[in-house]
Amino acid sequence: MNRQTLALSIEQELLEEAHAVAVRRHTSVNEMVRQFLKQIVRQERKRLEAWHDVKKLLEKPQVRLGAALLSRERLHER
Repeated sequence: MNRQTLALSIEQELLEEAHAVAVRRHTSVNEMVRQFLKQIVRQERKRLEAWHDVKKLLEKPQVRLGAALLSRERLHER
């Protein structure tokens, strides 16, 4: 996969803490950012796919709504 360079501007303290986390995890800040972005993109894809499915159901529901309602007595018959 072709990689692009990204310039990122963040607070020095945050970068230092992120670097400490990366060292504890035996990785790099670069890799942590890459994994974070992958996760965000994956979640957004799933959200959009789910929304697409919901829109299809709303446009053409498989359940007919608005049928006659049963009375309370009828609902509680045994």
